[in-house]
Amino acid sequence: MAVDIKKVQEHIRGILSAIGEDPDREGLKDTPLRVAHMYEEIFEGIGYSNDDIAEMFNKTFEDDLIIPEDNREIVLVKDMDIFSYCEHHLALMYNMKAAIAYIPVGKVLGLSKIARIADMVGKRLQLQERIGSDIAEIMHKITGSEDIAVIIEGKHACMTTRGIKNTGSLTATTTLRGKFNTDSNLVNRLMLLLK
Repeated sequence: MAVDIKKVQEHIRGILSAIGEDPDREGLKDTPLRVAHMYEEIFEGIGYSNDDIAEMFNKTFEDDLIIPEDNREIVLVKDMDIFSYCEHHLALMYNMKAAIAYIPVGKVLGLSKIARIADMVGKRLQLQERIGSDIAEIMHKITGSEDIAVIIEGKHACMTTRGIKNTGSLTATTTLRGKFNTDSNLVNRLMLLLK
C-alpha cells in the first residue's frame, strides 16, 4: 500500500494548526508536502509483509563448505545502522545498531541483503522487540536456517526527549532462535564476535 500523499498533507496541515502554528507562513507552507514525501520513504516497509521482504532479498549462494556438525560456522554482520519509529508515540528510534548472525545450512545469503532486510523491517511503525523477531523470521524464510540471532541496541525518543527525558538510556533486545537459544557455547562464541 502506497502512502497517500494528499491525505498526509491534509493531516500535517491540521496538526500544524492544532499546535498553534500558521501552516501558511513562509517556513511552513511547503512542510505538509515535504513531510508526506518523507513518510513515503521512511515508512516504505509498511507496504511489504515479511514474506514479501524475504522474496525481495532472496539472493543466496550454494554453500559448499564442508563443516563438521559440532563446529558450525557463524555468519555475522554487525554494527548495521538502522532506525525506526515507535508505534506508541510515532517517536524516532535512533542510533540503533543491529547485529544479525546465522548458521548456514546449504546456502548463504548475500551480505548486503542482510543489511537491506534490517533496513526494510525498520521502515515500519515498530517495537524494537518486533524488529528483531521480524528479521529472524525473514532470515529463516530465506536461508532455511533455524539458528539465527538478532541483537539490537538503540535509543528511543519517547524516552530521551519526552516523559522521563533520560537521554543516556539505551535499549538492548536479543532474538535468539534454534541453537543460539539452546547452546551456551555457541552464544559465547557469538558474544566474543560482537565485542
